[in-house]
Amino acid sequence: MIEVVVVSRITQAQGICSYELARVDNSPLPAFSAGAHIDVHLPGGLIRQYSLCNHPSERHRYQIGVLKDPASRGGSQSLHELINAGERLHISEPRNLFPLAQDAQRSLLFAGGIGITPILCMAEHLAHSNADFELHYCVRSSERAAFVERLRQSPFAAKVFLHFDEQPETAMNTAQVLAHPHAGLHLYVCGPGGFMQHVLDTARSQHWAEEQLHREYFTGVTQDTSSDGSFCVKVASTGQLIDIPADKTVVQVLESHGIDIPMSCEQGVCGTCLTNVLEGVPDHRDMFLTEQEQACNNQFTPCCSRSKSPVLVLDI
Repeated sequence: MIEVVVVSRITQAQGICSYELARVDNSPLPAFSAGAHIDVHLPGGLIRQYSLCNHPSERHRYQIGVLKDPASRGGSQSLHELINAGERLHISEPRNLFPLAQDAQRSLLFAGGIGITPILCMAEHLAHSNADFELHYCVRSSERAAFVERLRQSPFAAKVFLHFDEQPETAMNTAQVLAHPHAGLHLYVCGPGGFMQHVLDTARSQHWAEEQLHREYFTGVTQDTSSDGSFCVKVASTGQLIDIPADKTVVQVLESHGIDIPMSCEQGVCGTCLTNVLEGVPDHRDMFLTEQEQACNNQFTPCCSRSKSPVLVLDI
């Protein structure tokens, strides 16, 4: 882990603060690419993922933007209420599960609300590379829009389109924006689930290829667990059979048996716990794998997914 100090905390919009982080000893931070995130270790043992939103060429600092979510599981609330300039935190090295396609000829960036954080970093990189792109930022109101002045004053301001629900004349015509897909054109979307689904569904209705659609979710989908039953996990390396009750996750039960699987988000969003499946059919409940990857049934996220078959053999 990396020990960092909070250099500054700035209110960027209603309910959104940015945090600038630097190494305690001021040495360079690990390099990162546009779309990357870090794990932030918070008081009480919480670990949460936050996208980096500063320019990826910077090594002296990381910047994250955090929305104080009313439905917070403790992460954003902890940051907003407890963490101020001068506080020290531990973070992971950056990881990128939402990278830009290297072969893209043109990129369409869509951000909803706090989803602007990885998208902003992408825009900074694409502009620096003189790449062809445009950015559509959709927010309920101007008061809730983070980093707007940074966007308006950026060298790529002409490529930025702001869409506020309170200003109907700025409404985004998604179908028009996504018309005429072609090879080399890539779409990136991040934000609330409904917003993302609208953009992706519109793209698919316009016959976009799946490999040109890129998305990153911040939270998992609330699952109805009332009909969950028990099943068995088999540890391939030892042959051990472990019962998974209806009210426990695979990760929780394995941990109680001394089997540690790396985990972070606990919602099937980040992919940290992704585990290979050798036999059986997973009941996929994650937002990390694509539909095609889920259909292969050769891996799953044990932090939230379960099993459709009586036994699931895991490559552990």
